[in-house]
Amino acid sequence: MLETGQTASSPHAPTITPVSRVFHLSEIPLRKTANGGVSWDFGGGQLTTGEWVRVHESAQMAGGQPSPAHTIDHTELICILEGEIEFLHNGTVDHCVLGDILLVAKGTNHQLKNVGTTTARYFVLAIGGDVHV
Repeated sequence: MLETGQTASSPHAPTITPVSRVFHLSEIPLRKTANGGVSWDFGGGQLTTGEWVRVHESAQMAGGQPSPAHTIDHTELICILEGEIEFLHNGTVDHCVLGDILLVAKGTNHQLKNVGTTTARYFVLAIGGDVHV
């Protein structure tokens, strides 16, 4: 998990320690999702620059059900690591593959669906909004 500490301006708010390091996927607990996928929650907190962030990696199995469409109160950057994803957002559908980066703006109703024949993996960086809740 991300290391946390306290700041003088907010003594109870978790902050991400400004120390460069590696978060090894093999050391992050695996969480199984209701739709048969898996997720690794790297944690989060408040950066020293003030932004709240949370980070996780997820995988959807081929032929599995996507997570339900939902609306977020933060911003997300989603990086496709493997497979083919259909990105449904506010009535638009985009086809995404390895290396593509999705920007999900605050207030966007969206869903990611594996449309390929292999596992789809993606990395999610959630920023601001309700991330600290």
